[in-house]
Amino acid sequence: MTAPLDPKPRLDGALALDTFELTKRFGSFTALDGVSMQVAAGSVHALLGENGAGKSTLVKCVAGYHPPEQGAVLIDGREQDIASPIVARTLGIGMVYQHFTLAPGMTVAENLLLAGGRTPALIDWAKERKALAEFLTTTPFTLDLDATPAQLAAGEKQKLELLKQLYLKPRLLILDEPTSVLTPQEADEVLAFVRAVARRGECTVLMITHKFREVMAYADGVTVLRRGRKVHGAQVALTTPAELAQAMIGETAGGSARAPVHDEPVVRKPVAADAPVALQVQGLDALGDRGTLAVHGLSLAVKAGEILGIAGVSGNGQRELVEALVGQRPRLAGTVRVAGVPYGAKRHENRVLKLRALPEEPLRSASVAELSVAQNMALRDFDQPPLQRGWLRFGAWKERARAWITEYGIKTRGENAPIGSLSGGNVQRAVLARELAGDVNVLIAANPVFGLDFAAVAEIHTRLLLVRERGGAVLLISEDLDELIELADRIAVMSEGRIVFETPAADVDRHTIGSHMGGGADHGHAQPLPEAA
Repeated sequence: MTAPLDPKPRLDGALALDTFELTKRFGSFTALDGVSMQVAAGSVHALLGENGAGKSTLVKCVAGYHPPEQGAVLIDGREQDIASPIVARTLGIGMVYQHFTLAPGMTVAENLLLAGGRTPALIDWAKERKALAEFLTTTPFTLDLDATPAQLAAGEKQKLELLKQLYLKPRLLILDEPTSVLTPQEADEVLAFVRAVARRGECTVLMITHKFREVMAYADGVTVLRRGRKVHGAQVALTTPAELAQAMIGETAGGSARAPVHDEPVVRKPVAADAPVALQVQGLDALGDRGTLAVHGLSLAVKAGEILGIAGVSGNGQRELVEALVGQRPRLAGTVRVAGVPYGAKRHENRVLKLRALPEEPLRSASVAELSVAQNMALRDFDQPPLQRGWLRFGAWKERARAWITEYGIKTRGENAPIGSLSGGNVQRAVLARELAGDVNVLIAANPVFGLDFAAVAEIHTRLLLVRERGGAVLLISEDLDELIELADRIAVMSEGRIVFETPAADVDRHTIGSHMGGGADHGHAQPLPEAA
């Protein structure tokens, strides 16, 4: 007689995950349509697909946030009713979300302890801080335990989200775009670390990503979703980026399911030697959130028809630089000129000088969540003709918004929907439509494709290049070195609030850039950029 199976799940070690014909609907919309997927214990499995393909819905069903209408989730071959995130946690499932879930008023240490869900009424902080410090020595990066999320850059917040889950030693670690705001070096460190943990049999990793390089370098298996259905599944060693791209968007890697953003391909012209300086920053100082200098005597210049890329490890003053330039943070010292004219980041100056900005985290920094898509699209020029002729012409707002929604492929219930109801990628598209309307002399863009899918990244990159080719100057701050190499004419490295290195993008050496980004190079003779090369 066969002994009965033990109904209790294991409590440690990597688990095997299977989904069987998983289906999830939201009203009449089917977000997930009969998806079956197998993830081997101790493996790293990549989940690919465009925005709206069903990736987040799938992992949220596994993590207990969305109960499926049909199908099943199996852990180590046993069907489990994962009715809530609490149940998922008891099974050893942890998830790092694309959008931050940090407690903003708590410190890094408090956020780490809070993640465990078993915080005692009286905390022995000496004991807990010692344990946290020891834990951080086992990870590829560290954070100030006394800092709050408001004092952290986006990349540092992403690290804290990952640390929260690693501290709990999950059996299945779900990562939603884990490297979107990390430098290539940081991304390699993080992914190599989680892969090593998986190879040791301590946990299984399910990773949503849009970066084929990460899939090919770190994943064992891959599943591709399109429009809620599984369209491709393979061992990574037996597939190619071209096959994955074709499965994602239904065409070749160079194709797109959307209409092209321009009738002709963008042909990059060299920057004219006599091109005027469109944006010039000299001796800029700005405080960080903790009252210390985050930007130190920074100088740079961008010519008309040029893209200057700013590289750097997250938290080295990039966010503060952008906020000081666009008027969201006071400037302690220094000057900023646009087309030779002093620029104080006033609304009328933006209009006259044709300066536009795509700040990091556009829902927080560039829009009002409660206002409609049409209202947010009108924030820049609602009081200018043709949107205003003695009175506000709301019909004109909505008509233009509908046109932009179609042109930019924004997925929304309509122009009257609150912009806060859109996905992060669609908020970015809505802000992009507003900021790129009309002529642009200077564009300041900070991590403009954060969290976006394969086709959306290509689309936005094309629009940035079009600004350049039409004679605009682009200051591109990005923590993705691949993005900078692809788009920029020059790349400058920012470290500890200063420009410490600059090179033509055509001559870039990754090891040299990485050394300066990490602070390992000699910066004693670093020169500011008083004028464009």
